Amino acid sequence: MDARAWGLLALFLLLLGLVAWPLGRGLAALIAGRLPRWMQRVEAPLYRLAGVQPGTSMGWRDYALALLAFNVLGAVVLYALQRAQGVLPLNPAGMGAVSPDSAFNTAISFVSNTNWQGYAGEGTMSYLTQMLGLAVQNFLSAATGIAVAFALIRGFAARGEGRAGAPRLGAIGNAWADLTRITLWVLLPIAFGLAVFFVSQGVIQNFDPYRDVTTLAAGVHQQLPMGPVASQEAIKMLGTNGGGFFNANSAHPFENPTPLTNLVQMLAIFAIPAALCLAFGRAVGDTRQGWAILAAMTLIFVVAVVAATWAESAGNPLLVALGVDPSMGNMEGKELRFGINASALFGVVTTAASCGAVVAMHDSFTPLGGMVPLVMMQLGEVVFGGVGSGLYGMLVFAVLAVFIAGLMIGRTPEYLGKKIEVYEMKVSAIIILVTPLLVLLGTAVAVIAAQGRAGIANPGAHGFSEILYALTSAANNNGSAFAGLSANTPFYNALLGVAMWLGRFAVIVPVLAMAGALAAKPRVPVTAGTLPTHGPLFVLLLIGTVLLVGLLNYVPALALGPVVEHLMLWK
Repeated sequence: MDARAWGLLALFLLLLGLVAWPLGRGLAALIAGRLPRWMQRVEAPLYRLAGVQPGTSMGWRDYALALLAFNVLGAVVLYALQRAQGVLPLNPAGMGAVSPDSAFNTAISFVSNTNWQGYAGEGTMSYLTQMLGLAVQNFLSAATGIAVAFALIRGFAARGEGRAGAPRLGAIGNAWADLTRITLWVLLPIAFGLAVFFVSQGVIQNFDPYRDVTTLAAGVHQQLPMGPVASQEAIKMLGTNGGGFFNANSAHPFENPTPLTNLVQMLAIFAIPAALCLAFGRAVGDTRQGWAILAAMTLIFVVAVVAATWAESAGNPLLVALGVDPSMGNMEGKELRFGINASALFGVVTTAASCGAVVAMHDSFTPLGGMVPLVMMQLGEVVFGGVGSGLYGMLVFAVLAVFIAGLMIGRTPEYLGKKIEVYEMKVSAIIILVTPLLVLLGTAVAVIAAQGRAGIANPGAHGFSEILYALTSAANNNGSAFAGLSANTPFYNALLGVAMWLGRFAVIVPVLAMAGALAAKPRVPVTAGTLPTHGPLFVLLLIGTVLLVGLLNYVPALALGPVVEHLMLWK
């Protein structure tokens, strides 16, 4: 990495800290239910209309059922909207109904906060579908993830209502109140501010018909898509959604016109995940705990950025042999206005944070450069991760880390005063193993089935990487695409849809079960044998647990894909 790359990384982390600090204080207040009276007065009519008692706390089963019912309804509505868009208003381009398999995949994708897109947005979705369907789910799926994080934080913070081993029915908050407050007081105001900023920088926001223009340089006639882009772009980044209005996503100048908007979009992606770490420390009564989690995430992230930037700066030896200047690095598939440094940083940000937005084609990265985003997802989307999902995933690894430490010293493990027992470890195992099973089994099915192999544009190791990336992105609810794989087929739409749904809710339910178990447990006093979970030693232990447990599942698959391709390229 050169000085400019280090400077960009340092600037990004500095600005992220300045944004996350005050936002973390606000999120901690929401977790505790400390709202000003004027906010409560605004909320009150909404609760009366829905018949909700916001002060009534739920057990984990009720909380989980509420979230599942809410998201199933969202998927049904979004599917119906796509299928009927041909006869609905706000459709100046005359878009017809989306095919059943694509509509199914897209509905699951946006409800699960994955936002995988097998279609070209400007050529498939009407303005009404983009706004009332996709953008709305960008808010609601983000709120769902944050609500689950709130519930788990409350489980750790609770003083307990019984003895260790008591029925696992601790109250963890009200799902309907959490969804309302997160949407109303966090996502909506910040997204509005971001949308106004994006419009000021040149991101389009209109309901105009597509425009036919003649280019000044060549006199070529072409059609420019229009639409309400800035509003969707704001929540797409803030909610770590990633679904682009255009097929080119954030590489499109109508979505991301300048280096400044590029920087702000990256900050928006990490803002809530970083702030939730600080909110966690405040909620459990020890800010050092939040800083420890944030430090572990940041160290892994910095190493990944360095690796990706180095790999892309090294270039492609086959192109060098054809006379390409090696000092240019690997510019294939990258926008000149961003260059290698910003493209590599964005690629790591978006895959570390479960966002899925892209400013460069990951399929055009070098083998090792492309492996970095792949590994970021395979770690379980816990390096900042999605809004909410990153923190609750990392807290599960923290529970596993203290369990491993307890085995080494022969002591019952504790985390934040809560004893980690058999039930918590069983639930942790389910949470950690769900996504690797979906990724590896799904990849095996795709490479065996003729319908899966038919979508590969590049045979060999790179084609295997494309399939592995698609299943990794779907099961970990990231949504970014490696490209090069024709995935908008009934086979892939069904396979990836199932992976996205299970990758989201087969993790959320056991996380809530753990939250309920922890909430029911009393806190045990700190003793001389208690493992400190706020210092450098625990940060390193947590990083080691994430790398060993999260990544070892995928080493054979990575060896068949990007590792082999790298050896073939540099032989």
